[in-house]
Amino acid sequence: MTGLSLGAAFLMANSSIGPGFLTQTSFYTEQLITSFGFVIMISIVLDFGAQINIWRAITLSGMRAQELANEVFPGLGHLLSLLVVLGGFAFNIGNIAGCGLALNILTGISFAKGAIISGVIAILIFWIEEIGKTLDQLTKILGIIKIGLTLLIVYAAHPPILEAVHHTFVPEKISLLAIVTIVGGTVGGYITFSGAHRLIDAGISGTEHIKFVTKSAATGIVISSFMRYILFLAAVGIVAQGIHLDKNNPAATVFESAGGRWGLFIFGIVLWSAAISSVIGASYTSYSFLKHLQIKWIQNERMMISAFIILATTLFVILGKPKELLLMAGLVNGFILPFALSIMLIAGRRLPILKKFKYPLWIEVMGWLVVLVMGTMSVFALLEQLKK
Repeated sequence: MTGLSLGAAFLMANSSIGPGFLTQTSFYTEQLITSFGFVIMISIVLDFGAQINIWRAITLSGMRAQELANEVFPGLGHLLSLLVVLGGFAFNIGNIAGCGLALNILTGISFAKGAIISGVIAILIFWIEEIGKTLDQLTKILGIIKIGLTLLIVYAAHPPILEAVHHTFVPEKISLLAIVTIVGGTVGGYITFSGAHRLIDAGISGTEHIKFVTKSAATGIVISSFMRYILFLAAVGIVAQGIHLDKNNPAATVFESAGGRWGLFIFGIVLWSAAISSVIGASYTSYSFLKHLQIKWIQNERMMISAFIILATTLFVILGKPKELLLMAGLVNGFILPFALSIMLIAGRRLPILKKFKYPLWIEVMGWLVVLVMGTMSVFALLEQLKK
């Protein structure tokens, strides 16, 4: 069962460590310098509040998030499914774009060809006989590659580690927007459901598995947070040298400045690993929100996931850089976390199947804190966007 626990943890972590993860971390490090460590620390607390509540509700009940939502209020699960699938699909276009950019860096082929090749690879992965076991193994391998190569860049960047650690606990400046962005990028949209739905698919449910589920969720948060922190250290090392990051691709500047041509090559590998793992995570989790629909053609898992990837790849090739879709996805995913988390918390209070298990009060309080913070900031983000 340890392998399954790590598989679910790595699926969740790899779903969050996509192209946006690399860009956001590098961008906010340049803005906040060593104080960005504090943002990471606060985001870990909020991530934990979101993940533990959602994973527990799903696995204790043995129902997927949309099924639980329908139990709370008929039709609510269909709305949640629509939001998650649309947000996951739009972000998948960005993930495919990241794959195309990575192969362009590594081989010199065009973005479009790189995206098509990556799309084909992602589809082939889902057609391997044991989907669940394949996902568990592949996400572990990709996660280890990303972390290992980024550690090499940290070493080459020579970051001021003591100062970074000090400002992680005693920051010189704080950005609420950065906190919300990082939390949304780690557990927003489809990401927070990926690991829990993987456990459900593997038959892990009920009170007897609660410690196992909590450990798996916490491990996923630790993995994604560790990757973010070492990327932050690498970026701090470069920024501290007075090097300005390219606003269009700040993470690439970090890797290239630290390792020269080989650093850029390493960035290509890390970016492709991040992008393809996010394609896999988004596709798998988005489809898991359609499984409850009693429609015959939807029940073919491999065909539906393949169609999901093909459509995202086709739209990227046609549209090029779909900024509008990605912007819409960001706003949608910003609302999904507080919306879904509040449903899970209400379900814990109202549904007999969950009421019999007494939630620790502090976990529930953390959950509502995440709902309040993320819900408020998502509204402000939407209002700001409507003014443009």
